[in-house]
Amino acid sequence: MRRLLLAASACAVFVGTTLYAQQPPTGMPAGARPPGDTTKTPAAPKKPTVAEKTKGNKKIEGMFTLYQDTVTGSLQMYVRKDQLDKEFIYQSFSINGPTALFLHQSMHRSTAVFKMKRAFDKIEFSQVNTGFFYDKNNPVSKTADVDKPEAVFYNDKFSIEDSLGYLISVDQLFLSEKLDPVKPVIPPSPLAMFTFNLGGLNPTKSKYANIRSFPNNTDVVVDLSYDNPSTLANGGPDVTDPRYVRVRMQHSFIEMPKNDFRSRRDDQRVGYFLDQRNNQTSTSPVPYKDMINRWNLVKKDPSAVISEPVEPIVFWIENTTPHEYRQTIMEAGLKWNEAFEKAGFKNAVQMKIMPDDATWDPADIRYNVIRWVSSANPPYGAIGPSFTNPRTGQILGADITVEWFSGSATPIFDELYNGPSMQNATDLQFPGMQMKNHTACTLAGELKAQFMTGHTTLEAMDAPEGEIKEMHKQFLIYLIMHEMGHTLGLNHNMKASQMLSPAEINNTAITRSIGLIGSVMDYPAINVSSDRSKQGDYYTTKAGPYDLWAIEYGYTPFSEAQEEAGLTKILSRSTDPKLAFGNDGDDMRAPGKAIDPRVNVNDLTNDAVAYAEDRFKLVNNLMGKLVQKYTKPGQSYVEVRARYGVLNGQRNSMINAVSRYVGGVYIDRSNPEQNSGNKPYTPVPLATQKKAMEVLNKYVFAPNAFDADAQVYPYLAFQRRGFNQPGNGEDFKITNNVLGLQAGGALAHILSPITLQRITNTRLYGNQYSVADVMGDLVKGIFDADINGNVNVHRQYLQTTFVKGAASLLNPQAPIDDVSKAAALYTIRKLRTKLAAAVSTNEETKAHRSNLIFLIDKALKTD
Repeated sequence: MRRLLLAASACAVFVGTTLYAQQPPTGMPAGARPPGDTTKTPAAPKKPTVAEKTKGNKKIEGMFTLYQDTVTGSLQMYVRKDQLDKEFIYQSFSINGPTALFLHQSMHRSTAVFKMKRAFDKIEFSQVNTGFFYDKNNPVSKTADVDKPEAVFYNDKFSIEDSLGYLISVDQLFLSEKLDPVKPVIPPSPLAMFTFNLGGLNPTKSKYANIRSFPNNTDVVVDLSYDNPSTLANGGPDVTDPRYVRVRMQHSFIEMPKNDFRSRRDDQRVGYFLDQRNNQTSTSPVPYKDMINRWNLVKKDPSAVISEPVEPIVFWIENTTPHEYRQTIMEAGLKWNEAFEKAGFKNAVQMKIMPDDATWDPADIRYNVIRWVSSANPPYGAIGPSFTNPRTGQILGADITVEWFSGSATPIFDELYNGPSMQNATDLQFPGMQMKNHTACTLAGELKAQFMTGHTTLEAMDAPEGEIKEMHKQFLIYLIMHEMGHTLGLNHNMKASQMLSPAEINNTAITRSIGLIGSVMDYPAINVSSDRSKQGDYYTTKAGPYDLWAIEYGYTPFSEAQEEAGLTKILSRSTDPKLAFGNDGDDMRAPGKAIDPRVNVNDLTNDAVAYAEDRFKLVNNLMGKLVQKYTKPGQSYVEVRARYGVLNGQRNSMINAVSRYVGGVYIDRSNPEQNSGNKPYTPVPLATQKKAMEVLNKYVFAPNAFDADAQVYPYLAFQRRGFNQPGNGEDFKITNNVLGLQAGGALAHILSPITLQRITNTRLYGNQYSVADVMGDLVKGIFDADINGNVNVHRQYLQTTFVKGAASLLNPQAPIDDVSKAAALYTIRKLRTKLAAAVSTNEETKAHRSNLIFLIDKALKTD
């Protein structure tokens, strides 16, 4: 024990002496060496360099320099210090994925402005809010950043800082959903568990597919893997296994353009896609600074009336396009040059064919490409999206994609009537960076259904093959011109089909001079005549008067001082009927939606009601030719069934067009100084509404409205393929089909609470057709013709549906105004009296009418 104490004491003396010896003499600064001390100071650890940190990595130089580990695939990005606090543009694209979720090739998705900044030892990426404008001369502009919370979507510690910049890891940026939330949120519903969804992102199975970096943009293409092992949905034929799905996405970082591009204001009289901004320093009742989307076209010779542009709009026809269509597509694209000449540009649009040995990728945003694909389950027929600089509205790039089944107009028989499986984008919610202008363009599906009507008509009438080929060429020109119009900034114009009269549409001297319709941006019905000797053009094959005018508005160069006066002069012509405009927000596709019946799809001429009547006659005539023409040796009856669906699609289009005139209102969006002679709102004249009701009563509600179909019913056989027979039987659901046309098309709109309320409101400024009168005319058309006889099957379903619909309006919870409720009550009471007095010897008819009286009594008792 004593030895241990002595050893400890000696150790303490040694340690104390050593510590004392290491202390500098009094008054010497810390760290200074005492005189005579020659001990070397340890060198500071050497900081690793970017070269050392990225040794063995693949270097991709460009706007952003990227380093990829060749073993693990991990990615690092070098951010220069002069790139901090600068704005860049982010654009995402889907390259490959489930079509039901809009993850198909070349889908333009999120567009945003972002910036990077240093935050202590991290680099932050944040999205910039571009939705507001502040006049810098107004003191309120000092609040520009107030109450606009930051959106930091990524940050990471930098591993290296040198004199020029920072090196950061970006795996968790690109191999994630921080940039574009690929997986949509399915709204809650009882069927949500049966709705296909991606499941959860699996980063360990995700990887980089391609990395490109150029002086003005950097593209990172990733394969994101999703796992959903407990899914109950199969996802469709394009999904190999719904439990494991890989989506290919492209993330593009783009330098903010440095040019003299000047934004051009939007105007309600002409239809462009736009970037919206609110003027927060304005006291105007419409404080908008919305900017239209357009390309940056600059004249080579500013003094010339017409000049070639410094940089034309160049489109490449992808080498996947069938050879037989390439020349037609090129011709269609070049047809837009007529419009640009009105704006002062020659050869503004140029078309080129992508060589088979091209080394560049069509997904490279430096190229605008018309692509041709054949998807397993396409959600569209063709699309023409573009992406812009959100700060200015300048279009930076565009693509057009055409699906084989649409562009070729190949009759794929099991999808002709309803078109491809199309899930509305608005049914899916994409949080975070939203997809811009994500209004689905369904033209190709609509156009193909119209084309198949023309095809059926020509074949049934034994037209020569050359005539059918010419019709298809016109179809393809229209399709490409429409989608290219979108890439030039134009949105839909669903009013353009009203330009010509029924007597003019087959006059080629007119249609080949100014066009068949006012714009290629409409969804027109095919112009097919039942009288082959009078057949004119099937589709318009040139830019229409509206198109020329719209391009003139969007692209005519003006000096800053002259621009407002120049635009006002162009817009002053909006009252010209050939320049009529109405877009998707105005159109009448959904029951009760919008108000102007002239803004619609699949109609034609300025007398759409008379045109529809002629089309009803054509359809009824063709019904008698289907079985003979499409019953062919060696094949099933599937083509008869398909062609029948095509013709019923025409009926549906005509019903939708005609029914919208009941309770409709004509809109005039001209400004007061234009003195158009029209009020902004003018109710559809009584005679027109009455004529529309007469056509519906005769061709949709009458007992014999579908008599022509009876000869086809026994031949509507299903095409068996393995075990694909429906659970409810393979027989064609005739009554459901017909009732869908009668109730889903006409009655759903006319008896919509929105339509009924509008009818009453417009009575206060000119409408002479009351709700009671409308319902009275419906009763005449649906009941009077067979009130003293037997009621056939179609009419039994129709009459029952009308009674149920009218009775539902009496429900205290029904969202209906009191005037309409009174009219409904009055109508069904009168109808009950009429039914009670009806006489029939047919037991089926007696049972039917007894049920109607029961339904009415039940409704009256409830009321």
